[in-house]
Amino acid sequence: MAAPVAHHLTTTPLKWAVGGWTFFLLENVLLSENRTYLLSRLGDDGYHAVYGACSTLAMGSVAYGYKRVRGAAPFLRDASCAAFPTAAGKMAGFVCLGLGLGMMSQMPPKLQIPVRYYGGEGNDRSDDVAEIPKSSTKCNEPAVGASGWKVRCPFDFTDKKSESGSSLHGLERISRHPGLWSLAFLGLGNALLVPSIPQRVWLSMPLLVAWIGGAHTDSRFRRGMGGELTREYDEMTSNVPFWAMVTGRQGNVLEVWKEVAEEIKPLNAALAVGAAGMFVWRRGRGGVKMPMR
Repeated sequence: MAAPVAHHLTTTPLKWAVGGWTFFLLENVLLSENRTYLLSRLGDDGYHAVYGACSTLAMGSVAYGYKRVRGAAPFLRDASCAAFPTAAGKMAGFVCLGLGLGMMSQMPPKLQIPVRYYGGEGNDRSDDVAEIPKSSTKCNEPAVGASGWKVRCPFDFTDKKSESGSSLHGLERISRHPGLWSLAFLGLGNALLVPSIPQRVWLSMPLLVAWIGGAHTDSRFRRGMGGELTREYDEMTSNVPFWAMVTGRQGNVLEVWKEVAEEIKPLNAALAVGAAGMFVWRRGRGGVKMPMR
């Protein structure tokens, strides 16, 4: 029993699943950690040329690794070789994909339905119509006191910071590195929907990149290397998503969750969760029969 397991753990597909991402993580950590020294020896242009070349090579190895692991053995299967993914796998995949797409959807401007009915006099336009900066093209806004259906901007550029007095807002409450973790959740969600173990490992590796990469970025910024992380912001936030919220760093836990619910962009989030659900439904429809061994 041990021999087949050891063999599978040392197969070429698994090596490619881990190797490319490991190379990508190591080159980022090593080059950024030694940034000051390399800048003094290579200069700004030389440092960025080396960094760019290494990052390109690393991402090339990650992409080639996926080509090698996609659909590669060994596979997950249960004793009856049931269709894959299972209901539990679909649900877990949906949660992870929903988190990933949901976090990613909060980065663009707030979406809003581009048409709205205005009821005439007494109608307060300040909450209904996005105020576009003077340098931008204005949308068709209703005149004060007008009624009827009016066209408005599909983007609400007036999305305001929290009025609770906190310096944090939206994704900042969840993680200091929402971009990294949204990609990590997307990878994990996809990993739960595929039967290939090497492919699962490859898709799960961004989780490690987000954890270690985010922690290393925080460490450098605390030391003033390439950025800044103030003590106040550091104490109120976390690298791992939701950790600062559930541990009370931002105040009363229930109040913090209430503020997050008020600060999220609802239409953005709804579209993201809908896309996640559609993807899981289409991916799991009919199931994928596991190969017989």
